[in-house]
Amino acid sequence: MAFPLALPCPAASLFHDPNGTAFADLAIDGHRETWPIRSRQFRHWLRRRYYEETGSAASAEAIRSALDLLEARAQFDAPERTVHIRVAEHDGDTYLDLADKDWRAVQIGPDGWQVVASPPVRFRRAAGMLPLPVPQRGGSIEALAAFLNLPMPDEFVLVVAWLLAALQRGGPYPVLVIAGEQGSAKTMLTKILRALIDPNAAPTRAPPREERDLMIAANNGHVLAYDNLSSLPSWLSDALCRLASGGSFAIRRLYTDCDEVLFQAARPAVLNGIEDVVCRSDLADRAIFLALGPIADECRRTDRQLWREFEVVRPRILGALLDAAAHGLRRLSRVRLERSPRMADFALWATACETAFWPAGTFLHVYNANRRAAIEGVIEADPVAAFVREIMAVRGTWAGRASDLLRARFAAGEDMPDTTAGWPRNPRALASRLRRCQTFLGPSALILPLVAKAERAAG
Repeated sequence: MAFPLALPCPAASLFHDPNGTAFADLAIDGHRETWPIRSRQFRHWLRRRYYEETGSAASAEAIRSALDLLEARAQFDAPERTVHIRVAEHDGDTYLDLADKDWRAVQIGPDGWQVVASPPVRFRRAAGMLPLPVPQRGGSIEALAAFLNLPMPDEFVLVVAWLLAALQRGGPYPVLVIAGEQGSAKTMLTKILRALIDPNAAPTRAPPREERDLMIAANNGHVLAYDNLSSLPSWLSDALCRLASGGSFAIRRLYTDCDEVLFQAARPAVLNGIEDVVCRSDLADRAIFLALGPIADECRRTDRQLWREFEVVRPRILGALLDAAAHGLRRLSRVRLERSPRMADFALWATACETAFWPAGTFLHVYNANRRAAIEGVIEADPVAAFVREIMAVRGTWAGRASDLLRARFAAGEDMPDTTAGWPRNPRALASRLRRCQTFLGPSALILPLVAKAERAAG
C-alpha cells in the first residue's frame, strides 16, 4: 500500500532542510505549497489523494508506510534547501511571504517590488500565522503615525527604521523596548507593528519561562512580541541579545540523554511594560527605547474603531515600507558611515532607506540620541557604573587615593559604605560588573586597574 500512496509525490518535489527535516512541494489548486512530510497538513493531503483515487479511506498502517518511504526519499535522494519563515533572501532580492491561501510572496529588489506566485525560495506556515494584505502603491508612511501614540517625531523615525529592519532576513535586529504608564497604548503599538510585518493569531505573548520556549517561538514566527513585562531575568536578557545579533541555541532533545536540538537565527523582538525592564548593558546597547505618555480620554478611540481604520490603510502603509526597502537596496552599496555604532549593519540599512522618507542624516542623529539616553538610564540604575562615572568626572584619571578608597570598599569581608549600596560583595563579581561599565564609559585607565585589583582580591 505504501507505493500507491507515495507515487503521487514525485521525487522532484521532495527535499530536506539543513537539519534533515523532510519536506514536499505540493501542487494544489494551481499553486505550490510546502509542508513537512510529518505534518498534519501533509497527512491530510495523502488521505485526500487516496480517497480521490480509490473512493475509500487509507488505513493508518498505509499512511505510516507512505510517510516513512517519502521521508527516506526526501532525506537520501533529494536536494537540501533552506525553508524560511515570513522573510527570505535569494540572489540579492528579499522575499516577504504574504501567507495567503495562494502562497504568494512579495519580491523586493533594487528595481522595486512585485507580488509573485511562485517564489524561488521555500516558506513554511507555522500555526497562528495570518496573511498580510496585498500591498498597494502610492501610500505614505505618515499614515502610520496616526495610529501610534508616540510623543515626538524622532520616535516615529526609530519605529519606521525598526520596521524596515524587520523586512531584512538575518538581522541584526534591534530590540524595540516600549515603556509607558497604564493607558499609553503600549500593547496596541506592539500589535500594529507586528501586523505590518508578521501578523499572528497571538500577536503578543507572556514572556517565555525557559530558553526552550523562546527557541520554539523564534522557530515558528519572524517577529517576537512580549507584552506587559515587569522584569527581565538575566537568562532571557542574554538570550534576546543572541537573538538580536544572530546566535545559536542548543537544548537537549526530549526523552534523550545526549542528543541536542540546534537552532540558529536572528529575529526582531518587541518588549513592552510599565517599568524599564532592560537594565543590563549588553541588551541596552542592542535596543531602541520608546517612552509613551498617557492618552487623554477625549482622544482615546475604541479598539474596534482603530483596527477598522487601520485595515483600510494597511495595504498602502505596507506598500510604502516596500518602496523604502527597494530604495535601500539600490543605495546600500554606496552608503558609508563615518562611525559605526553597535548594530552597525542595522544602522547602515536604515541609513540606506532613510532618504525615501527623510533628509540624509536624520536616522543616525535620532538613533545616536536614543542610545545616549539609554546609556544614561542604565548607568543611573547601576550603582557601580554611576560611582565609576562620578570618579571619572571628578578626578579625570584613575590613580592615588580614589583607587585606594574604591579598593577598600569591595575588600572581602568588609561592609559597604552607603554610597556603594547595591554593589556586589564578591570581588570577582564586581570585576565582571566593572568590565560591563566599559561598554558605556569606554576603555579607560580608570577602570582597568580597578578590575585587576578586584581579581587579585578574589585570588
